[in-house]
Amino acid sequence: MAAERAPETEPARESAHRPAGRRFSRVAVVHDWLTTYAGAERVLEQILGLWPQADLFTVVDFLPDDERRALHGKRAVTSFIQHLPRARSAYRAYLPLMPLAVEQFDLSVYDLVISSSHAVAKGVITGPDQVHVSYVHSPIRYAWDLQHEYLNGAGLARGAKGWLARAILHYLRIWDQRTTHGVDLLVANSRFIGRRIRKVYGREAAMVYPPVDVERFCPGPGREDFYLCASRMVPYKRVPLVVEAFAQMPARRLVVIGDGPDFARAQAAAGPNVVLLGRLPAAGLLGYMQRARGFVFAAEEDFGIAVVEAQACGTPVIAYGRGGVLETVIDSPDPARATGLFFRERSVAAIVEAIGRFERHAPFDPQVCRRNALRFGAARFRREFLSAVEAACRASEEDERDDGGDGDDGNGTGGGRAGARRESAALMEA
Repeated sequence: MAAERAPETEPARESAHRPAGRRFSRVAVVHDWLTTYAGAERVLEQILGLWPQADLFTVVDFLPDDERRALHGKRAVTSFIQHLPRARSAYRAYLPLMPLAVEQFDLSVYDLVISSSHAVAKGVITGPDQVHVSYVHSPIRYAWDLQHEYLNGAGLARGAKGWLARAILHYLRIWDQRTTHGVDLLVANSRFIGRRIRKVYGREAAMVYPPVDVERFCPGPGREDFYLCASRMVPYKRVPLVVEAFAQMPARRLVVIGDGPDFARAQAAAGPNVVLLGRLPAAGLLGYMQRARGFVFAAEEDFGIAVVEAQACGTPVIAYGRGGVLETVIDSPDPARATGLFFRERSVAAIVEAIGRFERHAPFDPQVCRRNALRFGAARFRREFLSAVEAACRASEEDERDDGGDGDDGNGTGGGRAGARRESAALMEA
């Protein structure tokens, strides 16, 4: 099978940012897949803004043209999966082939490799003279903490196909752990994911929160009496659960924005007080976020960009109190601090109770919500992520000088990798 590589005409022109010295001038950026503009793609947009001349690699690229503008119009080098049957609509079905696919990318001409990974991107193969920094949205959730939910949702909990699926996921876990050794610096998107990285990979990670467009998401002219749930409708987001809860509260209105496999389930659960709008353009989503009384969120999310976008609009949040939201939402009886509140179990009864508690709470101050969201702006992401990448590059250069080019730091630990690990520990302490 032929390896996929960047165009030969201009492999990777000199980047706008050359981290830590002249050697790191050719940059490759690797992303899992490009099918829609969601949270991971917001991170990718900022990375490409830092290194606009980088070459982009991804398993499949079916990003609509109207969303590609956010990625500076850049086209990606894709894998063989791009050309397989039904790859556009069923690319996730090829998950077992994705480790093989990313390993075929020939990145040998690049000095610096940056992966944006929630599945397989961090598994690209790099050499000892290259620096690989991976921004980890999460270890592969299909194979780790969401394994049983994935199997149940796909009808693979039992039977011969189920055991085959379990064997494939077991292989993915082994591959996922092994390929982490090829990454010089892991960067987690939250402290929550940092803990997951420690548990799954046995490594520490630096932490840089993902970027939120707090300039575009801003308070509007007024509020209306409805709640908002906006999300991709995939099983772990639990959108149908929110719809079921509001079906038990006919006096309260819910607007649901988003599309995906769970749309039919949400539609079936909806009462007359629930409106499902499907997928809206960005301007439509912004308008609803600005006018909503509260934003309801039932996922255990790695970070939860939509939760911060809502707060940037001055809209308080009612969220399931696990995962990244514990770092982005302030649940406090003090109205000078509160930006939302949590429910502690994912059930209809818990959401109904949380809505009642929300309405009894002292009024939430939109300016307090927005001030909290401003901590997560894009400028902060660019500054902190660039600093992390430059630190990893400096560590590699220092190790090369110390080693005299023999790849050993004198303690038998392997210079370049050890230096990057030390730099990672220093960033964690910072």
